[in-house]
Amino acid sequence: MKQELKTCQNCKKEFVIEPDDFDFYQKIKVPPPTWCPECRFKRQSLFRNEMTLYSRKCDFCKRSIISIYNPKSPYFVYCSECWHSDKWDPFSFGQDYNPRRPFFEQLKELLLRAPKEATYSSSFSKNINSEYINFAGSKEGMKNCYLVFNAGDCEDVMYSRGIRGARDTLDTYYGTKLERCYEIVNVEESTGIIFGQNVSGSLDSIFVLNARGCQNCFGCVNLRYKNYHFFNEPLSKEEYKKRVSEIMGSYQKMQKARKRFEEFALKFPRRENNNLKTVNSSGEFLFETKNVNQSFEITQAENCKYLFFAKGAKESYDVIGFGYDSEFLLGTVSVGYSSRVIGSSSCDNSQNIEYCFGMKMSEHCLGCDGLKNAKYAILNKRYEKDEYQKIRAQIVDELKEKNLYGLSMPPELAPFAYNEAIGQDNLPLAKEEALAQGFRWEEDIQKTMDKETMKPEQIPDNIKDVPDNIVDEILVCITCGRNYKIIKPELVFYRKMVLPVPRQCFNCRHIDRIRRRGPFKLYSRKCAKCGKAIQTTYAPDRPEIVYCETCYLKEVV
Repeated sequence: MKQELKTCQNCKKEFVIEPDDFDFYQKIKVPPPTWCPECRFKRQSLFRNEMTLYSRKCDFCKRSIISIYNPKSPYFVYCSECWHSDKWDPFSFGQDYNPRRPFFEQLKELLLRAPKEATYSSSFSKNINSEYINFAGSKEGMKNCYLVFNAGDCEDVMYSRGIRGARDTLDTYYGTKLERCYEIVNVEESTGIIFGQNVSGSLDSIFVLNARGCQNCFGCVNLRYKNYHFFNEPLSKEEYKKRVSEIMGSYQKMQKARKRFEEFALKFPRRENNNLKTVNSSGEFLFETKNVNQSFEITQAENCKYLFFAKGAKESYDVIGFGYDSEFLLGTVSVGYSSRVIGSSSCDNSQNIEYCFGMKMSEHCLGCDGLKNAKYAILNKRYEKDEYQKIRAQIVDELKEKNLYGLSMPPELAPFAYNEAIGQDNLPLAKEEALAQGFRWEEDIQKTMDKETMKPEQIPDNIKDVPDNIVDEILVCITCGRNYKIIKPELVFYRKMVLPVPRQCFNCRHIDRIRRRGPFKLYSRKCAKCGKAIQTTYAPDRPEIVYCETCYLKEVV
């Protein structure tokens, strides 16, 4: 088929469906979408709350737990241990399908009755002393982790998102094989990196951007295999250590150095993207991809489009999270080790499931919640194969008539408000905008305000002067006014790495890393060197100098 221009049913903006898109929709047997990619992402994002946590009780065993569900939400919430156990039967919530009523109306009733897992973990995850994590686990598990999200195989990690294989690391966003790292964005196979971005194979460097194979560098940009450089100036080992030691540990001096570094970095060209080993792919932070387009933070994927934070997916569109060893996913959130899954959330090891939630090791299910090892079920009720296929056909016909089949579940079924979910990180909206677009807004997000026992100006400037009892104090964020605490392992890390105590809460530090990462949106602009048209996350009105890949590699490598 030829390229087709459509008008989004939601925002009324025009969007394009390419011939390859039509081929995919035919393979998975769904009609082309009626919503544009941006609106589809916002709609899907309502089903993934990574970082908004609440204190509540497990509705089964009654113990106090941490949950992604607000205590005032209408859901029954079980701790992970109870949810994964055999102490309850999800089929007991089964209901008959009524062809005279809208399918999603009936699914909503089921979602409100069936218990939800307090925080998401795969059925095979093995986590130790890591209660305050979400969408984190993997087969290797997590150990001694605190406020870590969308991560796997980590130990002694805090305040981080999107990382794998990390040890003794704090305040990171997107990275692999890390040790002793702090305040980094997109760093791999590195140790001792502080305030680094787009760094690989490097050691003991501070304030570095676009670095590879560097050691002992401070305030450096676009360097390759350098040692003892200070703001790109080569120094003797003794002079380098002298200058760095005069800065490290002091909050005021570190802030001054950061400001100087950010101004210094604007003098150097940036590459149009940070993709590696890609073929016919577009997006940002892509690694070992082929025919993957309009996607972000993707590893080892093929023939996909509109993917976010996914790994190992093939032949899939509109996927948020997970994706491992999966194919033919469409409109999914946190689905992995699965095939032909449509409009579903928080499922793994399943095949041929549609509009399901929290499914494990199941196949041929439609509109189900919390089933394990299920087959031929609709609304948590089992059927014989022929009867299942007959009812499924009725439901699919209804959804097709309403232009809903192939989209994710509608916002009215979403368990989270827009400002609780990942959409707010990546396509932020004001309250009025979210409500106008049909999304909920949560006013009562759990946080502590006005309880501080130590003000920012009372925190010693240098980490060497910070007393042990700071862990007993309640601090206040200089940006949002939210209260936060320093925990003992955190203080040990700051002292070991000679880092000052942060003056911002974890949430504001995370938002700052999102700012440094850049938006999940591609803009058209021209290479500042050769004038070639490029697609980049740097908007045309931003001050950075942006080169196409060819020009960048000629100048930097």
